[in-house]
Amino acid sequence: MNNEFFDALELLEKEKGIPADYLVEKISTAIAMAVRRDYGGIENVLVDIDTEKRKFKVSIVKTAVEEVEDEVNEIQIDEALTHSKKARVGEPVEIKLETKQFGRIAAQTAKHVIRQGIREAEREQMLEQFKSKLHEVVTGKVQKIEPATGNVTLEIDHNEVMLFKNEQLESDEFVEGDYVKVYVCDVSATDRRCNLRISRTHRDLVKRLFETEVPEIYDGTVVIKSISREPGSRSKLAVYSTEENVDAVGACIGPKGTRVARIVDELGGEKIDVVRYSEDPAEFISQALSPANVLSVEILDPEARTCRVTVPDHQLSLAIGNKGQNAKLAARLTGYKIDIRPESGFYGEDEPEEAPQQ
Repeated sequence: MNNEFFDALELLEKEKGIPADYLVEKISTAIAMAVRRDYGGIENVLVDIDTEKRKFKVSIVKTAVEEVEDEVNEIQIDEALTHSKKARVGEPVEIKLETKQFGRIAAQTAKHVIRQGIREAEREQMLEQFKSKLHEVVTGKVQKIEPATGNVTLEIDHNEVMLFKNEQLESDEFVEGDYVKVYVCDVSATDRRCNLRISRTHRDLVKRLFETEVPEIYDGTVVIKSISREPGSRSKLAVYSTEENVDAVGACIGPKGTRVARIVDELGGEKIDVVRYSEDPAEFISQALSPANVLSVEILDPEARTCRVTVPDHQLSLAIGNKGQNAKLAARLTGYKIDIRPESGFYGEDEPEEAPQQ
């Protein structure tokens, strides 16, 4: 029986990756609970599982007395002497139990708690594994697509994780067997399982993809200062270099645009503007409105973080962008409310009568 028990422990450790010591602790607790229940709630139960010597011992401890008042926790001295010749009145006596003495109920209880302990160990192990992925980009394999909801089930490290429709890009088209990169937003755990909340719309997905593609970002030579994003449509990335001889923008774009192109492909054609960060707010705002050319930036209120930007008349639409997108992204990137005005002070027929402010 002992060999079968320890063989099972080793198999669990090998197949589930759960340390034997952890299992032994859970099993010891389970057996102690089962024995207490089977023996009327006895207070003192000893469980000794030695994995090295492959020895397994379970005992109950009662106090030797002249006259028994508590049948559960006391034993008459004459009976105590049959278990230990050193038994003395008032002292504890260890009574070794045979496994078959546990009884059917005790065995079932132990089995249930052991199974629960293994599930807990697996859940804790998975939680630690998931936590290492928090705020990182991971690759998942498309397993299933739900036509009714558009939700996609991905396999990530042999675990099924749901990518909900509202966390997908509009351009995303998934096929079973495809591999897709996602950002891990959160890790949570319930009594039954662990969950990853993953996204392709989170702005930090762009940041992590650049860290992967650009060695200068990974090693700290180039720093990403801020990001603004309209998922699936356009992102703006503000970067600066910690070394004078390294061009931060050029490093992110890569030779012939190869680095940024790989990220654009991963994001389904999402446009990405990489701009140079500056400690000078006016210069930073000017860069942030790229690809439009800016003639001047007037900081109206530094505390309220408001400014007025002047652009050439023919660049006004470009500076504002489709449905105001370029101006919105620039405002989010810099943290400033931006009032964009044409150089002439007059708006064309297709431009708004009031100055757009983001």
